[in-house]
Amino acid sequence: MARMKFLCDSDRCIECNACVTACKNEHDVPWGINRRRVVTLNDGKPGERSVSMACMHCTDAPCAAVCPVDCFFTTADGVVLHSKDLCIGCGYCFYACPFGAPQYPRVGNFGSRGKMDKCTYCAGGPEADSSEAEYVKYGRNRLAEGKLPLCAEMCSTKALLAGDGDIIATIYKERVATRGYGTGAWGWQTAYRETVQV
Repeated sequence: MARMKFLCDSDRCIECNACVTACKNEHDVPWGINRRRVVTLNDGKPGERSVSMACMHCTDAPCAAVCPVDCFFTTADGVVLHSKDLCIGCGYCFYACPFGAPQYPRVGNFGSRGKMDKCTYCAGGPEADSSEAEYVKYGRNRLAEGKLPLCAEMCSTKALLAGDGDIIATIYKERVATRGYGTGAWGWQTAYRETVQV
């Protein structure tokens, strides 16, 4: 079975925010909430990089580990979803997620912010596929239609890849080989410096 993943190639991302806009339009995400956002590191300096971020649909999701009502679940495709019917809006997942994926739909005092919202990988929710109830709560289920998430499809430079993790890894490996340097992953030299012995 395929395991769905996202990968953003920072060498190709031009910070156009097409992925953010596509997600907001497709799922009618409220103003002030972004299921996907573009993060720019070293803005305006040499080595500037932009990365499109959303829920990474972790294999061992920390949001699911801390949820007191077990509203998170993983589909057969490896997509991490949550049930808005079970969610109590406690915010534990918000603090546990290293990517800031779960978000409150409204700003306000605790208890008035509503139930959590997050990237669904365009795979809907626990309701029946392509049903009206699923659409109202989670947006269109593109995965059930045999399509990939719209954010990746709208990426003009193909920096944002979505789909089977093995296929994405192959595509990225080919890109890195074509570029001809190290791993190609941004930050590799900083994280894994080679120690030179004298």
